[in-house]
Amino acid sequence: MQNLFDVKDKVIAITGGGGVLCGEMAKALAVAGAKIAVLDLLEQAADKVAEEITSAGGTAVSVKCNVLEKSDVEQSAEAIIKKFDKIDVLINGAGGNKKEATTSPDLSFFDLPADAIRFVFDLNFIGTLLPSQVFGKIMAEQGSGIILNISSMNAFCPLTKIPAYSAAKAAISNFTQWLAVHMCQNYSKEIRVNAIAPGFFLTEQNRFLLTDEKSGRLTPRGQTIIDHTPMGRFGSPDELVGAVIWLLSDASKFVTGTVIPIDGGFSAFSGV
Repeated sequence: MQNLFDVKDKVIAITGGGGVLCGEMAKALAVAGAKIAVLDLLEQAADKVAEEITSAGGTAVSVKCNVLEKSDVEQSAEAIIKKFDKIDVLINGAGGNKKEATTSPDLSFFDLPADAIRFVFDLNFIGTLLPSQVFGKIMAEQGSGIILNISSMNAFCPLTKIPAYSAAKAAISNFTQWLAVHMCQNYSKEIRVNAIAPGFFLTEQNRFLLTDEKSGRLTPRGQTIIDHTPMGRFGSPDELVGAVIWLLSDASKFVTGTVIPIDGGFSAFSGV
């Protein structure tokens, strides 16, 4: 059973690896014996996660990477191969939302600026597609590999206020299924593509929507989420790890083209 869930010595590239959720994944996978490449536009954030991994006895390297520039992604892949000789897994974790693409009493849907909407959509969807092209080509050439995308509850049921983010995550879920089929049919049956769809975890991107900046108390939106989550709480970043290890190991060897909710039951609850 231990071998079934083994990720030891797998070389795993994680975009957005300096963030809260992907940083937690990176550190947990390193503890499990994987070799981690922490990719992030914010070099200092990537360095911090990589340093925490190496200080704990793991193996990691930080790589500055803009996922919206294909040439930058290509250079990052080259750096990883130079360091570790191969790439087994890509986790597409780069993404996020921004206030300017979020409706509010002060900013109606009709006035959302196109550049803000485009930024959010591109960061999430194009920022998943381009690394999948670059790393997917490497996997096609070597005949094996795993791509894990990060979708969201928004892909199952769009949330109010965040139209660009919701649309982008829905696109990621659809792209996950498309790419899973494409890679199997055209390149190798040993290339798998899946996604996880986290429910509600407090991050820097959503904290301003879910908690009051001054008091730290739940906003009405945050309370509504808790009321509609059967487990009655937000998720903890480490609670993503089990599903991630399953999807990156031989335990899920016959699983491809899936989007797995990790949401405390949110997607199963009708509200009644």
